[in-house]
Amino acid sequence: MDSSPVNWEALDALIIDFVKSEKLIEDSSPPSSPSLTSPSSPSLSSSSYHSRLIIRQIRRLLAAGDIDAAIDLIRANAPFVLDDHRLLFRIQKQKFIEILRKGTTEDRRLAIDYLRTSLAPCALNAYPEAYEEFKHVLLAFIYDKDDQTSPVANEWDEKRRHEIAGLTSSVLRGHLHAFNPIFSMTLRYLISIHKVFCFRQGMSSPISDLTERLLLEERDPPAIPQENLYEAPPFDEVDIQALAHAVELTRQGAIDSLRFAKGDLFQAFQNEICRMRLDASMLDELVREYCIYRGIVESGTQPLSEPSKVDKLESGYCSSRDCSLDVDYSSAKCSTSETSTTTELSGVQGTDAELRYASGPTNNVEDCSTSESHQSENSSLLRNRSHGAGERNKRKRWRGRHDELDFISDMHVNRCSKQEAGIAMQVASTTITKLQQRVENIIGEGKYEFVLGMKELTSKGMAAEVVEEINALDPNFFKENPVLLFQLKQVQFLKLVGSGDHPGALRVACSHLGPLAASDPNLLKPLKETLLSLLRPNEDAIVTHLPLHALATSLQVAFGKRLGIDEPQLMRIMRATLHTHTEWFKLQMCKDRFESLLRIDSLKDNNATVLTSLATSKSNTDSCTLGSSQVTVSSTAHVSDDGGSPNQASSRDVICDENAILKVMEFLALPRADAIHLLAQYNGNAETVIQQIFA
Repeated sequence: MDSSPVNWEALDALIIDFVKSEKLIEDSSPPSSPSLTSPSSPSLSSSSYHSRLIIRQIRRLLAAGDIDAAIDLIRANAPFVLDDHRLLFRIQKQKFIEILRKGTTEDRRLAIDYLRTSLAPCALNAYPEAYEEFKHVLLAFIYDKDDQTSPVANEWDEKRRHEIAGLTSSVLRGHLHAFNPIFSMTLRYLISIHKVFCFRQGMSSPISDLTERLLLEERDPPAIPQENLYEAPPFDEVDIQALAHAVELTRQGAIDSLRFAKGDLFQAFQNEICRMRLDASMLDELVREYCIYRGIVESGTQPLSEPSKVDKLESGYCSSRDCSLDVDYSSAKCSTSETSTTTELSGVQGTDAELRYASGPTNNVEDCSTSESHQSENSSLLRNRSHGAGERNKRKRWRGRHDELDFISDMHVNRCSKQEAGIAMQVASTTITKLQQRVENIIGEGKYEFVLGMKELTSKGMAAEVVEEINALDPNFFKENPVLLFQLKQVQFLKLVGSGDHPGALRVACSHLGPLAASDPNLLKPLKETLLSLLRPNEDAIVTHLPLHALATSLQVAFGKRLGIDEPQLMRIMRATLHTHTEWFKLQMCKDRFESLLRIDSLKDNNATVLTSLATSKSNTDSCTLGSSQVTVSSTAHVSDDGGSPNQASSRDVICDENAILKVMEFLALPRADAIHLLAQYNGNAETVIQQIFA
């Protein structure tokens, strides 16, 4: 499967917002930049962090069967939610089961009292089927919880706890607008589209080992729209179909979601996206690996052995494996190691993505080239160290995920048993151990910092210095990566032109650009375009608009691999999912309604205006991702197997009326691509398509 170039600086901005919003790093600055927000998009801020913590805690309490504590917490923070008797009845019915589950005679008496005073009155006003459900749950008095064949086995099943917890979370999230950070929602959306695309095209996913573990199959139950919204005026069919196919809902499910959101398409979309379940511990690990690789956080690690951390873990409820899928166990705080360094974060494209680079003390650097000695390597690292000396104290420290609910006064949750706490500690420590191993592989005794330094110098346009430093460490690197050398020399040439040093620029062209282009015909065209800069009046603009950050990332990936530093797994995920997102909407023949909301458009905006044509070079396929040609998948080749249609014209050759597309999608419950394919077979006539299907 092909992959798409990614605007890594835009991804950095989303990642930084994510780790700040989830308080995964020790940082006091606000988590968002105003330039990333718009009236039609969610705010990139941590204003909902408190609400998300409340919802997580309520979820844990319900999943643990502590219904009273959960209700108290709801009443303290969102009492209006309990005004909905449909939700309240479900919660109270679960409380009745939990009282009986204790099994004592006194608890059976309490259960009877609870039926009389709370559950029965609520059942009368909840919903039409509620009273029948009430009478059915009374059978729990007769059938034991261990009887798997009883009529109320489902009521006794602890999975019912998690269903109630998920439903309550969906309702609270929608009412409190406590949506997940943008990056988290974007990742859910891209992976879900990736899975659907691969399934429909009959191809295997190159990242299935990651996506299957990261995005879970189960979703939280949908929030229930209020009864007074059932008579809401009909919604635009365009919105209904866009929502239904974006998050894989039935048409009625999309209508109900819009009703709950009072007709707000984007709020309904966020509600549905947040119902998707991510493995939070795996997500945090992927994000931290990426942050270390990009120089956003320190690379130091510390084992999970602080007594205070154990106390915190034992002071709160540690949920079972099922209910902890999107709430990670506490992680270890990261301390500064001898090789840990700091970074500065400066605005990129108006965001709080910051320039990241610094060098820490390095000793005993391994030999990376048979032609160089340890002495030459160390001298190269020492020269490189001076470039980042001023940035040492600005790289953030990873602190991990914690449930900081200390602000909830006088609200105590159930304690874990010692056995549960031990299991939780074992899971958390295993996750940290795996992460530590990956971090140790990344650091590589100073090589990691050297690569970060080269990335930073490249992003500043210091191409000559980069070539000198890399040649000093590994003289064979550019011999095997001539396109990267051409790009760096191209930057050097344009900088000299911009400063008015035309003779110096021509020397660079004669010494490097010309010979490189002579050995690779694919470089002749960009060489000619580069030489044209000699005739342009505003040379400063040439240097300003160079895609230096894209080139810097390409160099980081290529030279990092040379030194044994694997790129983060998150980079693999983003390349593959952005590519399938593009191909999916080519099949749909429409623009994604939600790509701006989730910043997908900015992730694809690579701005490779000068160097893009270089990506066509075969020698640069593995080392440079500044641009790539998108392969268009024919919708008639995969969407339908029907070979006997009256008109075999490609659906791309037939312009279908939007109303006809929507009509076929609505009546036949088909995806947009299938509707277009059928309309193409019948000359765009929706009525004919429907008649043929039902004939």
